[in-house]
Formats: sequence, structure tokens, C-alpha cells
Amino acid sequence: GSAKCSNEEAYLFQKLIRTGFHTNNVDHCTRLCHASSVAALFEGIGSGAVSTTFGDIKNSGVAIVTGSNSTANHPVASTFFKQARRNGTTVIYVDPRADKMADHADIYCQLKPGTDVAFYNGVMHEVIRLGLTDDEFIATRTSNFEALKRTVADYPPERAEQITGVPADTIRRVARAWGEASGGIIFWGMGISQHTTGTDNARCLIALCAITGNVGKPGAGLHPLRGQNNVQGASDMGLVPMFYPDYQKADDPGVKARFETAWGSEDLDPKKGLTVTEIIGSALKGGVRGMYMLGENPFLSDPNINKVRKALAKLDFLVVQDIFLTETAEFADVILPASSYMEKDGTYTNTDRRVQLGRKVLDTPGQARVDWEVVQDIANRIGLDWRYESARQIFEEMVSVIPSYKNLSYDNLGLTGKLYPNPDPEHSDGTVVMFGERFKTDDGLAHLVPAEWLPAKELPSEEYPFVLNTGRMLEHWHTGSMTRRSYALDAIAPSALVFIHPDDAASLGLGDGEMARVSSRRGAIELAVKVSHRESPGNCFIPFHFREAAANLLTIDEIDPVGKIPEFKFCAVRIEPADVSVRADG
Repeated sequence: GSAKCSNEEAYLFQKLIRTGFHTNNVDHCTRLCHASSVAALFEGIGSGAVSTTFGDIKNSGVAIVTGSNSTANHPVASTFFKQARRNGTTVIYVDPRADKMADHADIYCQLKPGTDVAFYNGVMHEVIRLGLTDDEFIATRTSNFEALKRTVADYPPERAEQITGVPADTIRRVARAWGEASGGIIFWGMGISQHTTGTDNARCLIALCAITGNVGKPGAGLHPLRGQNNVQGASDMGLVPMFYPDYQKADDPGVKARFETAWGSEDLDPKKGLTVTEIIGSALKGGVRGMYMLGENPFLSDPNINKVRKALAKLDFLVVQDIFLTETAEFADVILPASSYMEKDGTYTNTDRRVQLGRKVLDTPGQARVDWEVVQDIANRIGLDWRYESARQIFEEMVSVIPSYKNLSYDNLGLTGKLYPNPDPEHSDGTVVMFGERFKTDDGLAHLVPAEWLPAKELPSEEYPFVLNTGRMLEHWHTGSMTRRSYALDAIAPSALVFIHPDDAASLGLGDGEMARVSSRRGAIELAVKVSHRESPGNCFIPFHFREAAANLLTIDEIDPVGKIPEFKFCAVRIEPADVSVRADG
């Protein structure tokens, strides 16, 4: 499924897979961005959604932005961060890359890649040692604090410095700023989640907020910044293998019975389905024999592209529904021309839990059709009797099975949308701060989960001495299937780049714009060098938008054991001059 499609389309897609194909093997890009965050949030506070909005930063004394180059990846949210800092909020930025967000931070911590657990354990060590915890909140609204306290006791700032490279005094400064603030929010991105220890990373952030009482009040909370325009909504709609809509467990007999009644289906699958990464692995072994791709391009977005290529080639049948002929579509047996957001009505839920109405302004070109209509036609061809006539009608059914969206309707969303949950959308914008009295866990408490630091699965070696980090640029979007067709955007950023520190460039004999060969144990690509003071020595960064130099040809497909998310942010590579040195501009 797709996190770029509307809520209605995500809802119908997962309903088709479950009622028509009788399987829970349905997933989307959350598996490649925030799956580990969601796993930790459900475990810790019983909800995978943000606990407050990014606009609430105006009420914060301090904000931590970690693992997110927000100015490039979340430019709307970053304007709120920068404005809050101008108005007095202390901004702490934690990331291996000193990208533009570092320019707007009061405190910047350039930690070594993959050492987040050690860093936050060191901060919590100091918060507890200095007596900056909220003892009443810990006593009444959390569990397992003593176990957490024992774990972080082994991470004094000096040990955390040895592991992370962040000076012990800086760690102490962060702890004091966080602990003494009237309220604090943690915003995080893929740099936290896209690790084999991604769930542990998020567990630490949850614990840091909870032990200081920074959840459930204005200017405080947990905010995983979502990666696509409707990844929150697609997850809410049940476009994941372990949950039905509204995060109701797929392997719960009571949930199964409720949806069988609601959908008029008698044989829903009682087992959790496979995730994106597990589906690829199953296809390689001949287990999964067919795939239906709606608005996804795993050929470039998934790790270890050679493995993905083999999996796609081995399928008996592949259908791709998309607005352009993507790299994945080149493997398809059937291609269904789809629609962009401007060509259809529907709702979208942003990172703040804000449900917004999209309205059609253009007709679809050629034979392209509105996605939910295509899905409905397939449903009817395989024997389901679906008679939806509009996105509005689908939305009404969604609301009837999604308690979090209760009271919302097309008519009360207005021009700016409404936050969920919302008890009175006629007169209220919705709930900004969640968990003011209790969490959504079974006992209503925040469950603190200690985490020990573990090294990455593939460490640098003499043969592959550099650490590769991958991500996005401001100018381009994911696999570039849309933005690289934009003349203006492609003119600004036309070619693939590898960003390396000046000292590394000098030692390798590479100048700015010269061609380099970057190789890992899985493959090699050639691309232009960008000498950058924002990288730290021994590390490099490659955006993954470019087919001709696909970063994910290099990445490792090891996954987080809980969130099942791949390790996009850490693998070992070698950098050397390309065989033929060509200037990038000519």
C-alpha cells in the first residue's frame, strides 16, 4: 500500500487484501521509516501517534531534535522549531551529521553513528544523579523505573563519551537543560528509527520524557516526525500486517470477530501478516508468489537492491498501480495507471494527527483512474460486492470502525482539518496534548524499558573503513519518481552525490565534483564527491533518490528484531577515485 494515497484508498486497499485475498500480508512504507518508533511507543504508552503537535513547541522550555535533518526532511515543522528558538525555547540537536538544523541549535551533539542508546542513557544517568526527575509522575504514572535506573547507572557521561564521541561536559549540559526546563518535547526522525537498535533508541526517548514528567502537559511530549504525507493516516487505516484499522490487533479473536461483522466477511486471517522486509525474504524462497504494489517503489527504497531485484524477478505475478513507470513497474506483469492527490477527493492525516480534506482540481490524464475506484473494481472482479460511490461514503465507513476518528465527518473538517481524537469537531480543533491523565496501556501507566547499547551489525573494517548514512535531500522525494520529473527541482539537484569530510577527501585524493566509486559487500556505485564540513571524519552520506547511483545497492538488509525495520543508517563502505575522473558539471 501507499502512504501517498488518501485515507480512503489505504482503508479500501487493506480491506481488499484481508477480505478478498484472505491474508494480513499487507504493509507500507512505515516499515521503512518509523516501524521501530511505533513498536516502542505501543509498548511504552499504548499509542503509536504523536502525543502533541509540532506547534506545541511554542510552549516548551527545551526541545530535542534528534536523528532528523528537519530543514530538509520536515521543512514545515522546522519553521516552527526555528521560530520557537527565536522566542526563547532551547533547541538541542543530536545527529551524526552537522546539517542545517545544527545551525539553529543552542546545543549540538555530533555523536558517532549508531550510539544513540549510549548517549540517552548518559543523559538519563545525569538527570537522575542531579535529582531532576519528576518523582510524583514516576510514582503515579510509570512502571519499572528502578530497572531503568540500574541500567543507566552504568552510563556515566565519561563512558557515554567513550562510546558516542560527545564530550562528557556536553552530555551534562544537555541533562541539566532538559531536567530544569518547565516542559520539553522530543522530535525524532529516521536517524533514530532506521537502525537494528531502532526500537531501543525510541525506548530511551520515551523514558527520558517520562522520568521528567514531560508527557501529557502543554509544551511536552513525544513526536516521531512522519516521513510521508499520509504515513500516519495509512497506519491508522490498518495498512500494516499486525493491526486492523485503529491499531486493533490482527491476531485478537475479538477484533477479528468485530471486523467480520462490520465487513460481512466470515473468514478473515487469524494470524499476523508478513512485513515488507519479510515479504521480500519469503519471495526469494518461493513462499510469496504474487505482489500488488500500490504507489510503492521497493526497487529503490528497500535495502540491498540486488536482493529485491531477485525477489521481484522470481514472482509468478506482479501488478503495479502507480502514476509513473517506476523501476519496480519495469518488473510488472500488469500496470494500472493511477492518480495523483490533485486528481481526486479524499482525506489525509499528517504527522500532527490532523485529518485534512483534499479536493480534486484536475482530471486524470489518459487512461489513469482514481485509485480507490481501481481497488473497488478488483474487489468486485474477485467476488466482493462493493458499491462505494464517493470518498465521502468510504470515510463514513472508516469512522464507524475507527474509534479515534469518532465525530469526524467531511462536513466538519473545514479548510484546515481537525486533530483526532476530537470530542466536539463543530467547536474544537481537537486534542493537542494527549495522555493528560492516563496512557493507553492496559494499566494506564508508561512502561519504562531499559536498553543496553549494542554496536551496529556491520562495522567498519580495513577493507571497508567508512560508515555510510543514507537519507533525503530537500529538493527530492524518496525514489525520485515524481521530483526528478520536475524540471526546476532536477535542475537544482540533478545528480547523485557522496558527501565526505574535507580531511577524508584529501586523504583519498578526491576533489569537489570529482567522481568516486563507493562500494560495500553488496555492490558498488559511482557518483560525484561533495566535500562537506557537515560530515564527521570516517563517515559519508548518500541521498537515495538517484537510480543511476542507488544508495540502497550498498545498504545492509539486517533488521530491528522488534520493529522489523532495516538498517538504512549504518553500513561499512569503501570510497576510492572512480576509474575515469569526470567533473560532475560536465
